[in-house]
Amino acid sequence: MSWPPFDSPCLTPPPEDAGPIGSCLHCQVRHLAVCSVLSREEMQALEAAASVQVLESGAVLARQGEPRKHVYTVTRGALRLVRLSADGRRQVAGFAMPGDFVGLSGASTYQHDIEALAETEMCRFSLDAMQRLGARYPHLQAKLLERACVELDSARDRMMALARMNPTERMADFLLKLAAQQARAGNPGPSIFLPMPRADIADHLGLTVETVSRCLTTLRTRGLIALPGTYRVEILDMAGLKALEAA
Repeated sequence: MSWPPFDSPCLTPPPEDAGPIGSCLHCQVRHLAVCSVLSREEMQALEAAASVQVLESGAVLARQGEPRKHVYTVTRGALRLVRLSADGRRQVAGFAMPGDFVGLSGASTYQHDIEALAETEMCRFSLDAMQRLGARYPHLQAKLLERACVELDSARDRMMALARMNPTERMADFLLKLAAQQARAGNPGPSIFLPMPRADIADHLGLTVETVSRCLTTLRTRGLIALPGTYRVEILDMAGLKALEAA
């Protein structure tokens, strides 16, 4: 699958040879990541514990149930977190974008299949190294706890959205959250990038692919968005989308 060009430095493909980790101080997503609380001197200790891992589009980072050995910060690209139910049904639990921390869990195994939606670059830390850094720098540990709480709140919000929102409202809510994330990463809009196919959006929102397409068409017909490409949405009426989300 080929991906459209995207001008945000946080989502452009990394060089083929990432090599050793560069200076964390010059990381373009540092302000979004858990390491943002560290001082210049503390960043040096973080760099010493980190390595760069690059996944090709479609590659698997981890499978549900595998021993959890590493945690990651996404610096470029995007990941999909998938969970299979006991009867084999597929659910997209979420998407990890630049600045997101992946693998944060109290379980000894990965709770999802983690797959690359596009060529994706990450900072990788062993669990032991991250635990040592957390013990050494309590403010990093506090930031990890804060991130865990944010993820829990997000999961609760999503459950409520699935319970009380109709399909079009779910789509509006999804686009607004993606726009806010990309704005924090340096893309103020109004055009936002969809790194995931329609099937992933459907499995994330509890809809069918056909319903996702109908919802996007409905939002376009109402003049709230434009659809200049398969993987791009232009928000024309932010207030109108927010009114739907709050309905």
